[in-house]
Amino acid sequence: MTSLSHAALDDELDRLGPELDALAADLHAHPELKFQETRSAAKVAEQLERAGVTVERGVGGLPTALRARLGRRGGPRVAILAEYDALPELGHACGHNLIAAGAVGAFLALASVRDQLPGEVELLGTPAEEGGGGKILLRDAGVFDGLDAAIMFHPFHRDILMHTALASAWLRLTFSGRPSHAAAAPWDGASALTACLDTFRLVDGQRMHLRDGDRVHGIVTDGGQAVNVVPERAAAEFSVRSRELDGLARVRGIVERCARGAAMASGVDVRVEVRQGYKDMRNNAPLAARFGEHLAALGRHAATTAPEVGAGSTDMGDVSHAVPSIHPWIAICGADEATIHQRAFGELTGTARGFEGMRLAAKAMARLARDVLFEHELRAASRAAFERR
Repeated sequence: MTSLSHAALDDELDRLGPELDALAADLHAHPELKFQETRSAAKVAEQLERAGVTVERGVGGLPTALRARLGRRGGPRVAILAEYDALPELGHACGHNLIAAGAVGAFLALASVRDQLPGEVELLGTPAEEGGGGKILLRDAGVFDGLDAAIMFHPFHRDILMHTALASAWLRLTFSGRPSHAAAAPWDGASALTACLDTFRLVDGQRMHLRDGDRVHGIVTDGGQAVNVVPERAAAEFSVRSRELDGLARVRGIVERCARGAAMASGVDVRVEVRQGYKDMRNNAPLAARFGEHLAALGRHAATTAPEVGAGSTDMGDVSHAVPSIHPWIAICGADEATIHQRAFGELTGTARGFEGMRLAAKAMARLARDVLFEHELRAASRAAFERR
């Protein structure tokens, strides 16, 4: 019988290493966008099935979501999360190929000792993190119900155990004016484009009133239909973010006021559509600290937090409001080389340096999942920390 020690899990991951590298490289070479990860989900499922693990496809009503389970039903439960969607144009510049392979590795390491587990470990394939909110849909479908912990890692340019992730929402602004010939009778028109562009200028004027951590960024999605016509229609999309949900409502209100003021000034109408984004990340301190201890034992010493480092948003934030969760960041390059959503970072996620970081994270996740299942004290501490938030 294989030992269930941390060292035994490390050894199993060393054995699995070449297979995990191959999976990460394959996903990197075939990036798929949110909710379209058919091939990627199939590759992850095939890797699990080759190890003799049963895979549920289409979990939670999402065609590209999956779940695999092993261990003893009725005991503690921990889930390891795999993301595998890519970015438009940039491919795996967020490193989700590494997230998927690392999750598979941690899960399969525990599969080698499945008969000794006092509870259940799950691998959840969660599609559409990049703007689709796949984890939110899975949460709403009850997939996270009853879990004692949900864990994953994210590649980055720094090692950070409890990094901030911002609450977010998307605003779609559609301006409707009155067309006219732009040269012969511009005075008879009401320019939707002018109102659209004035919105950006008004938002910029409000930035001095934003709190630390608030973010507003947008693009024009429709700037008119012909150069010689006063634009009848124009549109923009904004992403608004804040450290917590209360702050998000304030930032969103600023952008909406700017849009309505700009529309009034140009005598046009504006329609505001809101799509709720992600909640802020509530990092579970006891779980994050234990993950950090395992990293240190493996030769890497991570910062607990790094306030000077910028933050984005993730649907793991929504999971963290429902289940004790961690989302640590593992460096695959130096701080001065690249960061997520840059082409250089996307190249690194398909290299040996990226694979090395993925293997390290897989070992720390396997160790942590093992501890959650075996240690009542860790589960109690993580639950108490979760409930205090």
